[in-house]
Amino acid sequence: MKLLVINAGSSSLKFRLYEMPAETALCEGLVERIGTADAFIKCQVSTAGKAKKTARQTPVADHAEAVKEVLAILTDPADAVIKEAGDIKMVAHRVVHGGEQFTEATLVTPEVKATIVQLFSIAPLHNPVNYRCIEVTEHFFPAAKQAAVFDTAFHQTLPDKAFRYAIPASFYTKEQIRVYGFHGTSHKYVTEQAAAWLKKPDAKMISIHLGNGCSMAAVAGNRSIDTSMGFSPLNGLVMGTRSGEIDPSVLLHLINKLGMNADRINSLLNKQSGLVGLCGMNDMRDIRKAINAGDAAAAFACELYTYRIKKYIGAYAAILNGLDAVIFTAGVGENDADIREAVSTQLEFLGIHLDAGLNRQHNNGIYEISKTGSPVKLLVIPTNEELEIARQSFGLMEG
Repeated sequence: MKLLVINAGSSSLKFRLYEMPAETALCEGLVERIGTADAFIKCQVSTAGKAKKTARQTPVADHAEAVKEVLAILTDPADAVIKEAGDIKMVAHRVVHGGEQFTEATLVTPEVKATIVQLFSIAPLHNPVNYRCIEVTEHFFPAAKQAAVFDTAFHQTLPDKAFRYAIPASFYTKEQIRVYGFHGTSHKYVTEQAAAWLKKPDAKMISIHLGNGCSMAAVAGNRSIDTSMGFSPLNGLVMGTRSGEIDPSVLLHLINKLGMNADRINSLLNKQSGLVGLCGMNDMRDIRKAINAGDAAAAFACELYTYRIKKYIGAYAAILNGLDAVIFTAGVGENDADIREAVSTQLEFLGIHLDAGLNRQHNNGIYEISKTGSPVKLLVIPTNEELEIARQSFGLMEG
């Protein structure tokens, strides 16, 4: 059976068409910089053992339009990846926030969709676009089952002391205000890969997911025990357009001194802060070019970005009471050697010793960038959220 995975991020959309249960990727691609005039679409179609790659730049207004672009690629008669809508038996979606309601993959029903809508306010960059992608594919593939895999599910193993906030208990019991954590699908995939690579099922690991959105997770025995994002994906690390952690009194100051309302602050912290707030750019590739051209603001943004990551490494090594591996994954983590070097240096006291030469070599699959004999392994592991989503969703079909 053919299973289509839609993985929508805040400014991107990854897609992959699988033949299941063989897990054969028939077509895969990415739409980047959604919402801009210079959006970019790249795709690879695999037929008869041959791969055909295409890429083009075109304006893509929003995620609904991005999905339609993807569907146009899949149904193009030149490749015939999908001959008719009935070929697709399931569409599996990444959904960022599932609250406490969803601890595993689930089939999409009107009730599930209503819950996703209820959580718009605490995942404003993601849940609305995830919901819209579901609606578009429901229309295009009316006979297919729709499945949702939630980023929050992996972090449902957090202990109370990690997910509770020190505010009156009623805000948790009545309003479910707590740490949820995100990027769980990615953290789950790469830590399972690392445990198998290390041949140590109970490994203590720190997973660092660095894309436009950034998060870290402390994982022991394939269980998440702490994570940097919180009630929403806004907390923790410096991100492309999100501030990460900030003193709550700053928000009170913005309200009382500057007269900002909730919508203005929401836009400020989610869309105008982070790297773009510091230097005017949110794509690390552009920031790297600016640094090389002598841009001081870009250099400072990168310094703050890596400083925050190092703080979390120290904290998570403490709560894990030991460390077997640190994992770099996602677009920046997998591809930016300079970021990995800045994060990994001056951590020798933790047993972290970067091999600068290995760090500069880009390999396929899992590879190690720590010095031989280092107590803590530094690993680069390409995330594969799409495969993880496909596996969990296909399990629903089998059931």
